[in-house]
Amino acid sequence: MDFLRPPSWAEALAAKAEHPEAVPIAGGTDLMVEINFDHRRPEYLLDLNRIGELEEWETGADTVRLGASVPYARIMAELGGALPGLARAAHTVASPQIRNRGGVGGNLGTASPAGDAHPALLAAGAEVEAESVRGSRRIPIDEFFTGVKRNALAPDELIKWVHVKKATGPQEFSKVGTRNAMVIAVCAFGIALHPGTRTVRTGIGSAAPTPVRATAAEEFLNAALAEGGYWDSGRTLPPALARQFAELAAGACNPIDDVRGSARYRRHAVGVMARRTLGWTWESYRRGAAGATRAEGAA
Repeated sequence: MDFLRPPSWAEALAAKAEHPEAVPIAGGTDLMVEINFDHRRPEYLLDLNRIGELEEWETGADTVRLGASVPYARIMAELGGALPGLARAAHTVASPQIRNRGGVGGNLGTASPAGDAHPALLAAGAEVEAESVRGSRRIPIDEFFTGVKRNALAPDELIKWVHVKKATGPQEFSKVGTRNAMVIAVCAFGIALHPGTRTVRTGIGSAAPTPVRATAAEEFLNAALAEGGYWDSGRTLPPALARQFAELAAGACNPIDDVRGSARYRRHAVGVMARRTLGWTWESYRRGAAGATRAEGAA
């Protein structure tokens, strides 16, 4: 196994172009497990740890441009306001040591169905910016996952940035595991309210061959919220509406039986998480809407 250690991004792209089979390593929290258990033996490792710009982030008017190697610990500490769903997901990642090393770029590169960042990125409507010596392109998160541990990156491309829309409404993330920490998700669910567009987006993890959105549940909820005037009124959602949303979210799953949980349990758990996270986010939205109404009245 050869170890490539470029000192700059340009040299990293050149190395990836010369050795498309090279496997990038930054935090290494997924890759080193596979290597240590001899599940994977790449011919080349491409070390990206000397490239400081991958650990930078910046906030624009509407989005956060997140470097591929920004550690989860920094997302939790510094981006909880702009990216609350992703920050909540980061809280559930493994141990403090791994949260200080691992980043979203590695999670995306591995493309595991159980990746903790994926439901939050789907719910937020993120884009992945990939770059090669040929140029750069932005891949919508909905098009990024192409199969079990497969993604839309070309062999010579590396992830440089993840563009995530800043939250304009409440976001939540929920995860079921066999214990409280250091655990791979049995299943996970993310939800984000987007009041500006009056839409809701979701993300499901570890309950299908790839991370997926519950599009039928979203379409049902978006229509129900619009027809019932809920965005303007801020009224409590009827239990029947929440139950229907949960059933449709569970129907979006295509899970398997494995050592962590059965397909039946995963489907049930996703429905429960969908109902609960919808309740939490809508109640937060209602409180915010009520506060805005009081402020307008006082003015």
